[in-house]
Amino acid sequence: MRKNRIGVGVVALAAASALVLTGCASGGGSTPTSSANLSAVITTNGSEPQNPLIPTNTNETGGGKIVDSIFAGLVYYDATGKPINDMADSITTTDSQTYTIKIKPNQTFSDGEAVDAKSFVDAWQYGALFSNAQVNQSFFAPIEGFSDTVDSPLTGLTVVDPTTFTVKLNAPQSDFPLQLGYTAFDPLPANAFADMTAFGQNPIGNGPYKLASSSAWQHNVQIDLVPNATYTGGRKAQNGGLTFKFYASSDAAYSDLQANNVDVIDEIPDSAISTFTSDLGDRAINQPSAVFQSFTIGVAAPHFQGQEGQLRRQALSEAIDRPTITKVIFDGTRTPATDFTSPVLDGYSNSLSGNSVLTYNADDAKKLWAEANAISPWSGTFQIAYNADGPHQAWVDAVSNSIKNVLGIDAAGSPTPTFAQFRTLVTDTANPIQTGFRTGWQADYPALSDFLVPLYQTGASSNDGHYTNPAVDALFTKAASETSTDAAIKDYQDAQVILLKDLPAIPLWYSNVTGGFAQGVSNVQFGWNSVPLYYAITKS
Repeated sequence: MRKNRIGVGVVALAAASALVLTGCASGGGSTPTSSANLSAVITTNGSEPQNPLIPTNTNETGGGKIVDSIFAGLVYYDATGKPINDMADSITTTDSQTYTIKIKPNQTFSDGEAVDAKSFVDAWQYGALFSNAQVNQSFFAPIEGFSDTVDSPLTGLTVVDPTTFTVKLNAPQSDFPLQLGYTAFDPLPANAFADMTAFGQNPIGNGPYKLASSSAWQHNVQIDLVPNATYTGGRKAQNGGLTFKFYASSDAAYSDLQANNVDVIDEIPDSAISTFTSDLGDRAINQPSAVFQSFTIGVAAPHFQGQEGQLRRQALSEAIDRPTITKVIFDGTRTPATDFTSPVLDGYSNSLSGNSVLTYNADDAKKLWAEANAISPWSGTFQIAYNADGPHQAWVDAVSNSIKNVLGIDAAGSPTPTFAQFRTLVTDTANPIQTGFRTGWQADYPALSDFLVPLYQTGASSNDGHYTNPAVDALFTKAASETSTDAAIKDYQDAQVILLKDLPAIPLWYSNVTGGFAQGVSNVQFGWNSVPLYYAITKS
């Protein structure tokens, strides 16, 4: 079998302009091979979702891959990151502040209910409402009326007619349409609002797949999806369904792949990273993607506030030998980070002022640590928490050993059994995590802003370290209102210069997506964000 080799090219912020047209093309589907078995179910690796499957309350990869398969938004992104109209017929504006969105006629959820303007407006209003405490709430912040402190309706949303609604933003934002392929902006059927928690266990969507039955989600085991016959968009399923298996380890998933017991995996374990390309041959996947790895130290962690904390963060960063770790642990499938974003995005820079803090410098690291000790002596063990069901132990141990060897302190990993348990630990605001913890970012939409605003803006949905800096917030706001792509990029780069001083997260490296597929499987294509295009995969 041959894999489709597709490079992930540079994606421009200005790609948003492709959406601000009437009647954008809705292509992007795949044509199955003549030998394809259209009833064959594709099995793939996954992880137990952290939350019920509600688009506005899903921001991690385990749930995200499933939600993206059972819901369809206004747009979706093709393999290269290009936005393609899905439910939207057109998205237009004259001033980059008020957008008119028209829905394609005759779109329905899998139960036959119409997908209309109200389906989107009601879902966005629910996601934005403070008391609903949705993890993706901050994505609605640009819309007029948003509040993250009290219940306040989005006054900027207006249903014009059954297939038309308008969105008024607080300020002009030229890249707003580019965000609309993200999960948070999906529609919801009317019955979801009667009992959202129950709905999330057995959701009714409008995407290329639907749950196979009311008991399709076997918690901590797998979830079974079947094609949704009512979906008519560009992601029409070319197979008989999807089964996401929730593996306890990536080693188990890889063993199943080698035995042809799973069709596609998007994660190669540490134990096979140096051999998987020879093991799988043309069935191996190794390509650039919009994935960033880091670890975060929250503002509540002892010894990591104020000047002492800034010195310690910088010392830790300079104590990490990224080139050696990426070579030895990852066999060159990672690239040491030079910023907080991704090299596949327009606006990436490897020469930001202050990024020397991401370069291994043992002598300077010791000096910075000593300066911090002069403020308040260090005691205890520096820990990096991580989920043991993912391929993280080897690199966490390597980073910890690098820190230990340079700074002369105890440093170690702190494993949690599953990703869902790990995320619950990280997001527990009543008992903020007191250690460092594994973080990373898999892009939601192809722009610098997606790697920065959700993670480092005050109160943002994925700001797990609870970082806040008014200067950074101001630059994010300024960038969002720019009408020039170059000006917005400059603002985001200026914000990163501040982040390089504060280091709310310690950038480690950029990831290639590494994966593979089984014998008899075809049309495997991994997208710009490292997720397979499941709908296009076929089996002979």
